[in-house]
Order: sequence, then structure tokens, then C-alpha cells
Amino acid sequence: MAKDITRIVLTGGPAAGKTTLISRILKEFKSEEGWKVITIPETATELISGFGIRPFGNCVSMEEFQYFVIRDQLHKESLALKAAEMVPEEKVLIIYDRAVMDDKAYVSDSQFKNILSHFGKTEEQILSGYDAVLHLVTCAKGAEYAYNFGNAARYESLEDARAKDDLTLRAWSAHPSLYIIDNSIDFEDKINRAIAQIYRIVGQSAPAVEKRKFLICMPDCRDLREKYGAVSVEMMQTYLNSTNPQVERRIRQQRNGGGYLYFYTEKRIADDGSRWVTEKPISEKEYVAYLMDSDLSLHAVRKLKYRFGYKNARLEIDVYPFSQEKAVLFVYGGGEKLRLPPEISLIKEVTGDKTYKNRQLARSQIL
Repeated sequence: MAKDITRIVLTGGPAAGKTTLISRILKEFKSEEGWKVITIPETATELISGFGIRPFGNCVSMEEFQYFVIRDQLHKESLALKAAEMVPEEKVLIIYDRAVMDDKAYVSDSQFKNILSHFGKTEEQILSGYDAVLHLVTCAKGAEYAYNFGNAARYESLEDARAKDDLTLRAWSAHPSLYIIDNSIDFEDKINRAIAQIYRIVGQSAPAVEKRKFLICMPDCRDLREKYGAVSVEMMQTYLNSTNPQVERRIRQQRNGGGYLYFYTEKRIADDGSRWVTEKPISEKEYVAYLMDSDLSLHAVRKLKYRFGYKNARLEIDVYPFSQEKAVLFVYGGGEKLRLPPEISLIKEVTGDKTYKNRQLARSQIL
């Protein structure tokens, strides 16, 4: 059977949400469900922070810098395709945190053409190497209050960020599968729309976003696996100390096949009461370092999450080690009438009930 490899570029202006979206992609497309996600990090950032090669400070010109960037991008993209063919999973997502056409936003059209020619490439050839492009609009357009969330060292002004967003969109405008994800509602909606678009790109129906939450009697999880193909994922969430009462910090360890994924999350509460959640994948070393800053007043929340489909709905059941008799059920979609497998026995609906949120469970360890 031929591999099903899908190549998706995430682009957009500064502070657009690409890092948070990558975290969501890693959570959605799990190894346990037959997926392999290969991520290619943003090359320019790596060259600046890791090698000290920067197009300012009299190091190199912007045009010279783009030769370094494109050489590295083409190399990593070639390696990613080879890896996609080698991994055992049949469904592979290659996610590019920016790609070659992004570089066109930083030089003139003629300079960009000359750089590509140096590597024996044309714009048409470059564009054909990606199946789809998601342009996430910078927060500087419509969500200005959150512009610096997640990156206190950001050096672009709001005006510069808007200009770079326009130039980046222009650079990718010739791609036949370009999708624009704006800031029309809020950040959570923006990420959900991007995830839904990725599901459509890979030929699957997007899971419903609206969810209901229930306290249930502990089901026979073996039956759920055998009858409905439920897949379990082991997770542990740890809350961190925070000096700002409007900012909640946490880290998560999540099993992925034979290894683990690690994430760092910040949840901010704006003055108008809206939430803004940013998240990024981190290394195991970074995860261990964050553990040293754990909030010792709260327990780590461990759980097994079982996920499966039933009658046009997606069901998720969280099973906690501190409760032998109860579990928490999430229902996504399925219409107004609640339809559940006979193996699930409801106790009560707890949608919106803070008693059953993870932070409260970290405090009480009681369902």
C-alpha cells in the first residue's frame, strides 16, 4: 500500500498562532490512531538563535541570509519526505512551520527569483511541493491586545507585523490550496477552524467543536476498546507557579506510541473576561526543568483518555486513578439528542461546572 503523505505549510505574520496550532495537531493526529506527524521547525529562528546568523547587526544582508535559510529549508524538507516513507505508519502529516515561499516576503521579487535559481528551483516547483497552505492572520490584525502573548521578546511593531502578514500572504497567493484563518471571533475558534481545515485536507470530516460534559459510572474500558475501537492515551498535567493571577501556567506529558510528547501552556484572562490560550511543544529536558517550578499546592492530574466515534459523535472518556467508580465523558457533536452506547451510564451533566475542571481536580482529587 502506498503511503498517504500530506504536506501542509503553516504561515502568516508574526504572532499568528502557528506554535499553538502545531501543539493541537500533535494532540489530534495521534500515533495510537495510525498517524505520524513530522514537524519542520521555523528555519530562520533556528539560524538566528542557534547559529547567530542574523540579517541585522551588520552580520549579513537580508539577501545573503535568505541563501542560508532556503538551503536549510530544502535540506530539511528532503529529509522529512524520506522519513515519511520510512516510518511504519501509513498516514503521515508533514507540517512546515513556514516554508520556502515565506522567504519572498523579506526580499524583492528579483532577489527571490535569483536565490531560487541558485538552487535550481522555480516558484512553480516550490509551490508544487506542498499540498496545502494555512495562512494564520497575525494577532496584530483584530486581536492586538494579545500580540505579545507567548513571545515577550518579539521585536516587530504592530505596524510591521501587519505589513509582514500582507507580504507573506502575497508570497503564497499562487498556491491553489491556500486557506486564510483570521481573528474574526477569538483565538480558540481560530485554532479550531484551522484544525477543521486540516481534517478536510486529509479527507476526513472535522470533529464537532461544541461539547457537553457528563459525570458517568466507570465503564468497562475493555468493552469500549473491543466494541467501538476506543483508543487510550496516557496523560499527566502539572500546574506551575505563576506571579500573575490572570495567567495560568501548566505542562503536559502525553504518551505517543512508544514515547512521549511534552507541551507548555499559558492561559490568560483578558480584561473583558475572554480567554487566550497559547501552547507550544517542548523537549523532555525543558519539561523536567518546568517540573521544578510546580505548584506544590496542587496534585499532578493523571488520566487515561479513551476516544472513539459513536453515531456521528466523538466521545472521550477521562479515567482518573483516584476514582474507581466514576469517570468524565465528553461528547462532541451528534445533534441535539444525546445518544450513547449502552455500556455508558450517566450520573449527571456537568457542562460548565468548575468542580470537574482539571485545575479543581488537581486540588480535590475527587469526582
